[in-house]
Amino acid sequence: MTNIYEIANKLRAESKHLPINRIELEDALNTLIHRVLFPICDQEKSREKKLYYFYSIMVENISALLDRAQAEETVGKFISHLPELQDQLYDEAEVYYKNDPAAKSIEEVILTYPGFFAQVVYRISHEFYKMKTPIIPRLFSEYAHSKVGIDINPGAEIGKAFYIDHGTGIVIGETTIIGDNVKIYQGVTLGALFVTKGLANEKRHPTIENNVVIYAGATILGGNTVVGHDSTIGGNAWLTKSVVPYSLVQQNAEIRIHNTLKTGEHFLDFNI
Repeated sequence: MTNIYEIANKLRAESKHLPINRIELEDALNTLIHRVLFPICDQEKSREKKLYYFYSIMVENISALLDRAQAEETVGKFISHLPELQDQLYDEAEVYYKNDPAAKSIEEVILTYPGFFAQVVYRISHEFYKMKTPIIPRLFSEYAHSKVGIDINPGAEIGKAFYIDHGTGIVIGETTIIGDNVKIYQGVTLGALFVTKGLANEKRHPTIENNVVIYAGATILGGNTVVGHDSTIGGNAWLTKSVVPYSLVQQNAEIRIHNTLKTGEHFLDFNI
């Protein structure tokens, strides 16, 4: 019979100890989002108590990565910016409401839209990223990725009034820069042309200027690739070079349709 006790001891002995508690951190993140930033999601109104819970968990875990004073300063600085962050997120929820005919209210956007959830987590994780907090920003972003299938690296720079429609399968790389009033549909990749460790400190991902729409399945690659403002990138387009403002980029493809209805001796056959 297998000796479970010996196996367990061996696993502990050979495993590298992880200094942070992922379960606690994910719970703290959810508390911040659903019970502090958006109290419509919680009947209880003791936001002060819940914000202190978030503060305590964050300080405790960041202290395992930095010293206690740094941890307290980092989390305190983040919390001091929460009113401005909340205002921005409510403004962005309204962008979703105005852009999506299916949205019946801002509350519906906040409670149910996967793109908005990923955006909220990105805004939070980006704040910690800017303060050079180790591990935590990526842990938060990967939590959102696992929940809604949208991968936004916390290092990306995203402007105001960003809108994700549907969202599933979107990938936005670390050095991506996105301007204001940009709309992205499902399956879009803003990525690198190629990946090597030597490029870790280089700009590897594209720049998307203001008022750009990127339709489903489009792939835009490269740190030198710039999509000019007020451009439209069509579905399934593959782009590795810059385009000037007001461009329309389309992927040309021949679609053949074979109709199964016989007309005498022949099938109907035509192209689109």
